[in-house]
Amino acid sequence: MFLGIEIGGTKLQIAVGDGSGPPLTKLERLSVPGGADAAWIRSSIVPLASRFVAEFDVRAIGVGFGGPVDPVSGRVVRSHQVVGWEDFPLADWLAGQLARPVAVGNDADCAGLAEALLGGGKEHRYVFYTNVGSGIGGAIVIDGKVYTGSRGIAAEIGHLRPNWQVTDPAVDVETLASGWAIARAAREVLSRHGPHDLAVIDLWEACGGNPQNLTAREVAEAASRGCPQAQRILEEAIRVYGWAIAQAVTLLAPEVVVVGGGVSLIGEELFFRPLRKYVDEYVFPPLRGSFVIKPAALGEEVVVHGAILLAQQKAQGLM
Repeated sequence: MFLGIEIGGTKLQIAVGDGSGPPLTKLERLSVPGGADAAWIRSSIVPLASRFVAEFDVRAIGVGFGGPVDPVSGRVVRSHQVVGWEDFPLADWLAGQLARPVAVGNDADCAGLAEALLGGGKEHRYVFYTNVGSGIGGAIVIDGKVYTGSRGIAAEIGHLRPNWQVTDPAVDVETLASGWAIARAAREVLSRHGPHDLAVIDLWEACGGNPQNLTAREVAEAASRGCPQAQRILEEAIRVYGWAIAQAVTLLAPEVVVVGGGVSLIGEELFFRPLRKYVDEYVFPPLRGSFVIKPAALGEEVVVHGAILLAQQKAQGLM
């Protein structure tokens, strides 16, 4: 058995599995309270993970971390959501606590590995995975192994600049096409249109009269009811995202692009159909028709599945 741990900004998941996919043998999920630091998360991991190691014959441990990491040394570079992780030797610390070999990867890379081997990319050699939710990430998986580049950071399509004229690193695909970007654009629209404006009445109803309640889901609901402003906001975000995926496809020529994350749950008509259209519009023409775009298959447990696979590869000496 292998232990998989997902460390995020808002949740902590710890699971045991054999690497063959769903269902997991055992899973525990904890919410990370607002204001919690890295020390709180580490103190929550140890007792739970220790119990799993004692209960099951755990050979190795994999961690999917929500932020950039050095997969060779197993050190965390930083977390963009939780303080206290800067340059932390996560693999060494966890190995010392649990007396098992530990592999550490970025959470998007773990998700990509899981989708490539067990989910939407199964039976394909060249897989590009990308998730769009509160942020936008990516992973490249070739012959069942994650390509991390020379610095452990690769496939970050959310941080592509939208065009060559943009020199500010704070302006990127993620700021234009993520779930937060969609919600922010909708709030900006409502700031210019009152609650009785028929052009945005569906958006006002979707947020219950409070724009701060808006998420990409509410914007999608308004768009599905025919709100032209909500439809325009979604269309613009999906166009930017499609452009970014097309750049990745042009560079990597994958067989399949697997798309996950909360925004992708908007569905086929409002999300995947326009996304495929825009990817085809922007991709290098000879590559059109050479790949498919598929929804992710493993849901909220995708990162822990990937962490378990990472642990399995560690135990087999493949990393």
